[in-house]
Amino acid sequence: MIQILIADDHAIIRDGLKQIISFVSNMAVAGEASNGEEVLQKIRMLKVDVLVLDMSMPGKSGIALIQQINAIKPDLPILVLSMHQESQYAVQAMRAGASGYITKNTASSQLIEGIRKVAEGGTFVSPEISAKLIKQLHKPETDLPHTKLTAREFQIFSMLVEGHSVNDIARILTLSNKTISTHKAAVLQKMEASTTASLVYYALKHGLINEGYD
Repeated sequence: MIQILIADDHAIIRDGLKQIISFVSNMAVAGEASNGEEVLQKIRMLKVDVLVLDMSMPGKSGIALIQQINAIKPDLPILVLSMHQESQYAVQAMRAGASGYITKNTASSQLIEGIRKVAEGGTFVSPEISAKLIKQLHKPETDLPHTKLTAREFQIFSMLVEGHSVNDIARILTLSNKTISTHKAAVLQKMEASTTASLVYYALKHGLINEGYD
């Protein structure tokens, strides 16, 4: 029996995932978490074979959370469930230690296949981004500027283009404003941009955020 921990801040998503898993005879939901701190608590308390993890939750989340989970439970497979369809998000997640990456518009059959694959020690990526992901992983020197960002820089870049201020990011990631400002400066330099608006334009142009973002 594959014991699964579901981590997503939306109850309706967790309920949907539980329903999908309930139809599979050799899988069971061991627990749920709605934020990063709960994830860290549950992986210590419960017997978990696979973690299905939302990349964007309140508090500790994203790349930093994946890295911390790996530090605590290095053998726990992490299947990232994300709203982001741009392959760079998958690249960063896999480099941080995730075993798989699927998008929230993935068919339920692919979710189950992904859980099975990572539980067996393999990797799994949504078909719609797998080709791009392979290119990103094997030819980083030819990639666009945003692919040169470190995991932390890419996380902050993503939050900036989604409309978060430096103060917001510092609070969410529990880091100092000075640290976030330093990372922001590095992002601007690597992206050859002078303002956050330039980063937003770049993100829209390359499909890193949607036209109707909030």
